[in-house]
This record gives sequence, C-alpha cells and structure tokens, in this order.
Amino acid sequence: MIFSATSDGSLEIGGRRVRCALGRSGVLPAADKREGDGASPLGVWPFRRVLYRPDREPAPQTRLPVQALTPADGWCDAPGDPAYNRPVRLPYPASAETLWRDDRVYDLIVVLGHNDDPPVSPMGSAIFLHLAQPDGSPTAGCVAVRREDLLDLLSLAGPEDALAILPGGFQP
Repeated sequence: MIFSATSDGSLEIGGRRVRCALGRSGVLPAADKREGDGASPLGVWPFRRVLYRPDREPAPQTRLPVQALTPADGWCDAPGDPAYNRPVRLPYPASAETLWRDDRVYDLIVVLGHNDDPPVSPMGSAIFLHLAQPDGSPTAGCVAVRREDLLDLLSLAGPEDALAILPGGFQP
C-alpha cells in the first residue's frame, strides 16, 4: 500500500484525507534535495521501522519493526561523516539530531527509506514521518501528522508499504 502525501498539505490514510505538514521550503525532486534545505523530497519512500518514546507512548500496533528510543539516540546529519543519515549514539563527535526531544514531535517516528541505500552526502538525512506540532507548522523536511492519524496509518502499514510525497493535489 502506498500512503500519499501531497504538497497541498494532505495525506491519504485508509481512504480518508488528513492534514499533514511538509518541509518549510515545500517539496523538491529527490535529486535536488540537499542537507538543511528544509524541503521534503518528492518520491516514494519505503517504511523502514518505527521508533517511539516508551516514557510517553506505548509501543504502537503495527506490522512494521518497532524500537523504543533512549535518551542517547541520535541521527547523524553531518555531510561527509561515515555515519551520515544513520542512527548514532549521543554524544556523537559530528553533528547529529537528538531523537529524544522535549517538544513531543519525535515521540513517534516512522523512519523513511530516503537516501539510505546507501546514503549519499549531502542528499538529505533524517527524513521521517512523525508527529505534527500542535499548530501544524512546517517541518525541516519531514512529513508530520496528528498523533491519532499516525496511529491509524501504523495500524494499516506493513513492511511492504511506503509513503509517496507528491506535488500538487491528491493523485490516486
């Protein structure tokens, strides 16, 4: 199954449309995506696994692989580093995003298969499907939805499924 997010700010989940937030710079073709540009990459990105904060969320019901986060979990976003676009343990000597955040947006994360097989520097890192800010504000390049919507998506998703980030309105 392909779950479709479109640049108009909507995501299809089980035949219904929900609001989603995309990158603050909009969407770009994956070939044009660069580290730190604030854009969500157009394309179809397989679901790799789910990460969650066990102190705030129970393990979600899904057929995807699930892993509990710890305060030492990070994601390398340093172009040129051997661990670029890979999970790392904090503190890490190069730049790395902290996954154990206070703002709750990473309480539930779906790791997307963007630029990971293998990672190419600096084509973008840490492209996730995660929880939206309460005000629905744009992301740094990810796709974000309300908690209830992400839980609905996870209940339907399996290892063969993916998220499509598409230009324009909904395209069945």
